[in-house]
Amino acid sequence: MTTPTANLPIYAERRARLAAQLGDGGIAIVPTAPQRLRNRDSEYPFRFDSYFYYLTGFTEPNAWLVLTAEGRAILFCQPKDAEREIWDGYRLGPEAAPAALGIDEAYAVDELDARLPTLLENRHTVWYPFATHAGLESRIDGWLQKVRARVRYGVLCPEAQRDLCRPLDEMRLVKDAHELDVMRRAARISARAHVRAMQRCAAMIRAGEDVREYHLEAELLHEFRRSGSQSPAYGSIVAAGANACVLHYRADAAPVRDGDLVLIDAGCELDGYASDITRTFPANGRFSGPQRDLYELVRAAQQAAVDATRAGARFADAHDATVRVLAQGLLDLGLLDRHRVGGVDDVIEQRHYFRFYMHRTGHWLGLDVHDVGSYVEPSEVGQFDERRDPLSGEVIRNRPSRILRPGMVLTIEPGLYIRPAEDVPERFWNLGIRIEDDAIVTNSGCELITRDVPVEPDAIEALMRG
Repeated sequence: MTTPTANLPIYAERRARLAAQLGDGGIAIVPTAPQRLRNRDSEYPFRFDSYFYYLTGFTEPNAWLVLTAEGRAILFCQPKDAEREIWDGYRLGPEAAPAALGIDEAYAVDELDARLPTLLENRHTVWYPFATHAGLESRIDGWLQKVRARVRYGVLCPEAQRDLCRPLDEMRLVKDAHELDVMRRAARISARAHVRAMQRCAAMIRAGEDVREYHLEAELLHEFRRSGSQSPAYGSIVAAGANACVLHYRADAAPVRDGDLVLIDAGCELDGYASDITRTFPANGRFSGPQRDLYELVRAAQQAAVDATRAGARFADAHDATVRVLAQGLLDLGLLDRHRVGGVDDVIEQRHYFRFYMHRTGHWLGLDVHDVGSYVEPSEVGQFDERRDPLSGEVIRNRPSRILRPGMVLTIEPGLYIRPAEDVPERFWNLGIRIEDDAIVTNSGCELITRDVPVEPDAIEALMRG
């Protein structure tokens, strides 16, 4: 992980932007994530809270940031401890933190409960991230109780509590140049990992070796770490054959057979930022006729979504474009019977496609793989129309979708998942296909940063022959 010192102006600028939104007498409290026990005395690898890291660049556990509307930044962190550092590693400590992190003050974290009530005195509004840290609200209540106990001495207690996620989510939604650089590098690493897994799969099949899903996962993890990534951004999906029809399948021990399609959804995390790529490929390096037909349909749907992704367009435009292409293709391939379901508009209106395509076409990407940020245009929240969902009967309230701006980053990931059924042509049974790329919104369209691993079927076959 890069050291915070290298990027101090970035974090200081973010804190200043946030402080300006806290209002007169505002104060913000942001904890990092807790360490979590895996079993007995073994802990999960620590991963910092994304909001906290966004504002500090600090990666140690057991730390808190306090920020005032005047821009005063105070860090509470683990104190230096020679004995614990022998076991757990180097600690920055409060003495070195101000210079290293560009903050105003730092204290040992065991002083938090003593100092927070004083910091909250005579403040108007307390900001903190709602519903993100178990017990945080109760802890803040305890500090406020101590403030109220001093009102007889003229101390004012904060009158309001507000959700810090709202301004931070808006800030994080549009990435700065530093963030985009890290995300491009993460995407290149992940693309190399996919290429490695695809080529290794075909080589093992040709050699007559026993191939398991975990063999391909191992190739991904090797390339992530070999290239400097700290970890996967999420649990890798490596799904062979019918397993690809399970959307959140995890890499397991199932065999990868000659003739199977393999779906890999995997991406690394680099310096806190996620990448997210899905590719579907023939295990032996050659698409069969039905596999290619279905694959080409998903690829055409993705291209329609890419074409719809640009500054000024709506977030939902990509999904709408995808659904129209898939609806027509499902009719053309005989997966939907036009005599029973009607034409393309009927398929879309009645959501007949949903049995084969049941997820949205993308999501925000950044410090979290499903990154923060509203999908509704903030200036149009009050506008909506209601419709009754034809499948569930539920009344859905539609609000205007987010208008895309340069620097937003999202995934584009259509798919089709064909389970066996009497009304489904058998040649398509158990085929699950998804193609996913990461896109940076630009004024002229979008920049696909994950295309170092190909999507065209001929290119995939050529790659796997190598």
